[in-house]
Amino acid sequence: MTHETITAPTNPSELDAIIRDRVEAMVAARVDEVLAAREAAKTKKPKKLAIIATKGTLDWAYPPLILATTAKSLGWDVGVFFTFYGLEILKKDRKLEIGTTGNPALPMPIPMPQLLTALPGMTPIATAMMKKQFADHGVASIDELLDLSREMGVILQPCAMTMDVFGYKESDFIDGAEPVCGAAAFLAWSADADVTLFV
Repeated sequence: MTHETITAPTNPSELDAIIRDRVEAMVAARVDEVLAAREAAKTKKPKKLAIIATKGTLDWAYPPLILATTAKSLGWDVGVFFTFYGLEILKKDRKLEIGTTGNPALPMPIPMPQLLTALPGMTPIATAMMKKQFADHGVASIDELLDLSREMGVILQPCAMTMDVFGYKESDFIDGAEPVCGAAAFLAWSADADVTLFV
């Protein structure tokens, strides 16, 4: 077996040329890797968030819309399926209020027994308090969150079965909501969701 003998170049200019060639080859390979990674990132499928909104009170309207707009701002595909009382959020003439009875975590200026929350007039008082508290802290209103959702391209899907049961029409809902959507259609859309939330 013969071994090839490699002799180091003795000429400094020859050594410079060898080093330059190797550095250029390494730099070219690295540039190709970076460009390939950038191209892969462009074609990478965005994450997908599916939210099912089932509650129709003011306090329960915030979570799905805040989560949807936040995920959309991160570049995710987002769809919200509004079913049962959650359809109230999409109505043009919505009057969302706070459910005071049976809501022990409700922040009130003065702690009070749950029994008092059932008194007439407590729901509008609690609703006004929450709206003021949110406004004082710069939190967007439900109207603003819905407008933002539509502008950002969040898919807002009203449940067809619930519409039929409650007697709603497509014209009852805000502009920008998707046509009525059945559970099967939503399941097909959300089948490859990275995150699914039931609110």
